[in-house]
Amino acid sequence: MLRIDQRSLTELRSVRLTVDFVEYAEGSVLIEAGKTRVLCAASVEEKVPPFLEGKGLGWVTAEYSMLPRATHTRSSREREGRVSGRTQEIQRLIGRSLRAVVDRQALGPRTITLDCDVIQADGGTRTASITGAYVALHRACSQLVKRGIVTTHPVKTAVAAVSVGIVGGEIMLDLCYEEDSRADVDFNVVMTAEHEFIEVQGTGEGGTFSRARMDALTTLAEQGIDQLLEIQKRYI
Repeated sequence: MLRIDQRSLTELRSVRLTVDFVEYAEGSVLIEAGKTRVLCAASVEEKVPPFLEGKGLGWVTAEYSMLPRATHTRSSREREGRVSGRTQEIQRLIGRSLRAVVDRQALGPRTITLDCDVIQADGGTRTASITGAYVALHRACSQLVKRGIVTTHPVKTAVAAVSVGIVGGEIMLDLCYEEDSRADVDFNVVMTAEHEFIEVQGTGEGGTFSRARMDALTTLAEQGIDQLLEIQKRYI
Protein backbone atom coordinates (compact mmCIF):
# COMPACT_ATOMS: atom_id res chain seq x y z
CA MET A 1 0.00 0.00 0.00
CA LEU A 2 1.35 3.41 -1.03
CA ARG A 3 0.44 6.51 0.91
CA ILE A 4 -0.65 9.95 -0.26
CA ASP A 5 2.98 10.94 -0.93
CA GLN A 6 3.85 7.55 -2.45
CA ARG A 7 5.82 6.30 0.55
CA SER A 8 5.57 2.83 2.00
CA LEU A 9 3.96 2.39 5.41
CA THR A 10 7.36 2.13 7.14
CA GLU A 11 9.18 4.88 5.23
CA LEU A 12 10.28 8.24 6.64
CA ARG A 13 9.62 11.39 4.70
CA SER A 14 12.71 12.79 3.00
CA VAL A 15 14.83 14.58 5.62
CA ARG A 16 17.20 17.42 4.86
CA LEU A 17 19.28 19.47 7.31
CA THR A 18 20.92 22.80 6.49
CA VAL A 19 23.30 23.78 9.30
CA ASP A 20 24.43 27.33 10.17
CA PHE A 21 21.25 28.62 8.58
CA VAL A 22 21.29 31.57 11.00
CA GLU A 23 24.65 33.33 11.02
CA TYR A 24 24.54 34.81 14.52
CA ALA A 25 23.26 31.85 16.57
CA GLU A 26 25.79 29.62 18.33
CA GLY A 27 24.14 26.69 16.58
CA SER A 28 21.38 26.56 13.99
CA VAL A 29 19.75 24.20 11.52
CA LEU A 30 16.86 24.26 9.11
CA ILE A 31 15.24 20.84 9.19
CA GLU A 32 12.96 19.76 6.37
CA ALA A 33 10.90 16.61 6.82
CA GLY A 34 8.78 16.27 3.74
CA LYS A 35 6.90 19.56 3.47
CA THR A 36 7.41 20.41 7.16
CA ARG A 37 10.16 22.98 7.70
CA VAL A 38 11.41 24.14 11.09
CA LEU A 39 14.21 26.59 11.84
CA CYS A 40 16.02 25.63 15.06
CA ALA A 41 18.47 28.08 16.65
CA ALA A 42 20.52 27.62 19.82
CA SER A 43 21.46 30.69 21.87
CA VAL A 44 23.92 30.59 24.78
CA GLU A 45 23.57 33.03 27.67
CA GLU A 46 25.92 33.35 30.64
CA LYS A 47 23.15 33.17 33.21
CA VAL A 48 20.69 30.69 34.67
CA PRO A 49 17.15 30.94 36.05
CA PRO A 50 16.91 32.14 39.67
CA PHE A 51 16.21 28.64 41.01
CA LEU A 52 19.62 27.47 39.72
CA GLU A 53 21.76 30.37 40.90
CA GLY A 54 24.79 29.26 42.91
CA LYS A 55 24.32 25.56 42.10
CA GLY A 56 26.86 25.32 39.29
CA LEU A 57 24.33 23.73 36.96
CA GLY A 58 23.31 24.83 33.50
CA TRP A 59 19.86 24.94 31.96
CA VAL A 60 18.44 23.98 28.60
CA THR A 61 15.05 25.26 27.54
CA ALA A 62 13.04 25.75 24.36
CA GLU A 63 10.53 28.03 22.73
CA TYR A 64 8.28 26.93 19.86
CA SER A 65 6.22 29.00 17.50
CA MET A 66 4.45 28.67 14.19
CA LEU A 67 4.53 31.46 11.64
CA PRO A 68 1.09 32.83 10.77
CA ARG A 69 1.11 31.36 7.26
CA ALA A 70 2.84 28.08 8.07
CA THR A 71 -0.49 26.31 7.39
CA HIS A 72 -3.11 26.46 4.64
CA THR A 73 -4.88 29.40 6.24
CA ARG A 74 -3.41 32.26 8.25
CA SER A 75 -3.42 31.93 12.03
CA SER A 76 -2.96 34.80 14.47
CA ARG A 77 0.59 35.45 15.58
CA GLU A 78 1.12 34.33 19.18
CA ARG A 79 2.62 36.95 21.45
CA GLU A 80 4.12 36.84 24.92
CA GLY A 81 1.37 36.31 27.47
CA ARG A 82 -1.00 34.93 24.83
CA VAL A 83 0.62 31.61 24.01
CA SER A 84 -1.77 28.75 23.35
CA GLY A 85 -1.87 25.61 25.49
CA ARG A 86 -0.68 23.58 22.49
CA THR A 87 2.37 25.80 22.06
CA GLN A 88 3.24 25.61 25.75
CA GLU A 89 2.93 21.83 25.73
CA ILE A 90 5.17 21.47 22.67
CA GLN A 91 7.92 23.76 23.90
CA ARG A 92 7.99 21.99 27.25
CA LEU A 93 8.32 18.68 25.41
CA ILE A 94 11.25 20.01 23.38
CA GLY A 95 12.95 21.37 26.50
CA ARG A 96 12.52 18.09 28.42
CA SER A 97 13.82 16.08 25.49
CA LEU A 98 17.02 18.11 25.18
CA ARG A 99 17.72 18.45 28.90
CA ALA A 100 17.61 14.66 29.14
CA VAL A 101 20.76 14.35 27.00
CA VAL A 102 22.80 17.19 28.54
CA ASP A 103 25.24 16.99 31.45
CA ARG A 104 24.16 20.19 33.15
CA GLN A 105 27.16 20.20 35.46
CA ALA A 106 29.52 20.08 32.48
CA LEU A 107 27.52 22.89 30.86
CA GLY A 108 28.08 25.06 33.92
CA PRO A 109 26.06 28.09 35.00
CA ARG A 110 24.74 29.11 31.57
CA THR A 111 21.51 28.69 29.66
CA ILE A 112 21.01 27.35 26.15
CA THR A 113 17.67 28.29 24.60
CA LEU A 114 16.45 26.43 21.54
CA ASP A 115 14.08 28.50 19.42
CA CYS A 116 12.05 26.30 17.09
CA ASP A 117 10.10 28.30 14.51
CA VAL A 118 7.84 26.43 12.13
CA ILE A 119 8.08 27.95 8.66
CA GLN A 120 5.78 25.41 7.04
CA ALA A 121 3.68 22.74 8.74
CA ASP A 122 2.64 19.43 7.23
CA GLY A 123 2.48 17.27 10.35
CA GLY A 124 5.22 16.26 12.78
CA THR A 125 6.33 19.77 13.71
CA ARG A 126 7.13 18.83 17.30
CA THR A 127 9.15 15.76 16.34
CA ALA A 128 11.03 17.65 13.61
CA SER A 129 11.74 20.40 16.16
CA ILE A 130 13.32 17.93 18.58
CA THR A 131 15.37 16.23 15.86
CA GLY A 132 16.62 19.53 14.46
CA ALA A 133 17.11 21.24 17.82
CA TYR A 134 19.43 18.44 18.94
CA VAL A 135 21.79 19.23 16.05
CA ALA A 136 21.67 22.97 16.85
CA LEU A 137 22.32 22.21 20.53
CA HIS A 138 25.25 19.91 19.79
CA ARG A 139 26.85 22.44 17.46
CA ALA A 140 26.42 25.21 20.04
CA CYS A 141 28.09 23.08 22.72
CA SER A 142 30.92 22.25 20.33
CA GLN A 143 31.51 25.99 20.01
CA LEU A 144 31.74 26.26 23.81
CA VAL A 145 34.39 23.53 23.85
CA LYS A 146 36.29 25.07 20.93
CA ARG A 147 36.38 28.46 22.66
CA GLY A 148 37.56 26.92 25.94
CA ILE A 149 34.43 27.98 27.83
CA VAL A 150 33.76 24.38 28.87
CA THR A 151 36.27 21.55 29.06
CA THR A 152 33.91 18.61 28.51
CA HIS A 153 31.28 18.44 25.79
CA PRO A 154 27.98 18.71 27.70
CA VAL A 155 25.94 16.55 25.29
CA LYS A 156 25.94 12.98 26.61
CA THR A 157 24.08 11.25 23.80
CA ALA A 158 21.85 11.92 20.81
CA VAL A 159 18.08 12.30 20.74
CA ALA A 160 15.54 12.24 17.93
CA ALA A 161 11.77 11.98 17.62
CA VAL A 162 9.19 10.74 15.15
CA SER A 163 5.46 10.23 14.85
CA VAL A 164 3.68 6.95 14.20
CA GLY A 165 0.00 6.20 13.91
CA ILE A 166 -2.81 3.97 12.79
CA VAL A 167 -4.66 5.30 9.76
CA GLY A 168 -7.40 3.25 8.15
CA GLY A 169 -6.28 0.25 10.16
CA GLU A 170 -2.68 0.49 8.91
CA ILE A 171 0.33 1.29 11.10
CA MET A 172 2.34 4.12 9.53
CA LEU A 173 5.62 5.91 10.22
CA ASP A 174 6.09 9.70 10.14
CA LEU A 175 2.59 10.99 9.44
CA CYS A 176 2.00 13.97 7.20
CA TYR A 177 -0.85 16.35 8.10
CA GLU A 178 -3.54 14.63 6.03
CA GLU A 179 -2.71 11.27 7.63
CA ASP A 180 -2.43 12.75 11.11
CA SER A 181 -5.78 14.55 10.80
CA ARG A 182 -7.63 11.27 10.17
CA ALA A 183 -5.54 8.96 12.34
CA ASP A 184 -7.37 6.58 14.67
CA VAL A 185 -4.26 6.42 16.88
CA ASP A 186 -1.45 8.97 17.02
CA PHE A 187 1.91 8.56 18.83
CA ASN A 188 4.90 10.88 19.19
CA VAL A 189 8.01 9.06 20.39
CA VAL A 190 11.26 10.62 21.67
CA MET A 191 14.25 8.32 22.12
CA THR A 192 18.00 8.47 22.74
CA ALA A 193 20.78 6.79 20.77
CA GLU A 194 20.79 4.07 23.45
CA HIS A 195 17.16 3.27 22.55
CA GLU A 196 15.91 4.67 25.85
CA PHE A 197 12.59 6.49 25.81
CA ILE A 198 12.40 10.11 26.92
CA GLU A 199 8.73 10.50 26.14
CA VAL A 200 5.90 8.62 24.47
CA GLN A 201 2.72 10.54 23.72
CA GLY A 202 0.01 8.15 22.57
CA THR A 203 -3.65 8.94 21.98
CA GLY A 204 -6.59 7.03 20.62
CA GLU A 205 -8.03 9.82 18.52
CA GLY A 206 -10.75 7.77 16.88
CA GLY A 207 -10.77 4.57 18.91
CA THR A 208 -8.83 2.40 21.32
CA PHE A 209 -5.66 0.38 20.75
CA SER A 210 -4.33 -2.88 22.12
CA ARG A 211 -1.04 -3.57 23.88
CA ALA A 212 0.11 -5.45 20.77
CA ARG A 213 -0.65 -2.43 18.58
CA MET A 214 1.13 -0.13 21.01
CA ASP A 215 4.22 -2.36 20.91
CA ALA A 216 4.11 -2.39 17.11
CA LEU A 217 3.87 1.41 17.02
CA THR A 218 6.82 1.96 19.35
CA THR A 219 8.91 -0.64 17.49
CA LEU A 220 8.27 1.16 14.19
CA ALA A 221 9.08 4.51 15.83
CA GLU A 222 12.36 3.05 17.09
CA GLN A 223 13.29 2.02 13.56
CA GLY A 224 12.52 5.50 12.24
CA ILE A 225 14.48 7.19 15.03
CA ASP A 226 17.51 5.01 14.25
CA GLN A 227 17.45 6.43 10.71
CA LEU A 228 17.13 9.99 12.00
CA LEU A 229 20.06 9.47 14.38
CA GLU A 230 22.22 8.38 11.45
CA ILE A 231 21.24 11.51 9.52
CA GLN A 232 22.06 13.73 12.51
CA LYS A 233 25.59 12.29 12.72
CA ARG A 234 26.49 13.93 9.40
CA TYR A 235 26.01 17.39 10.84
CA ILE A 236 27.64 17.35 14.29
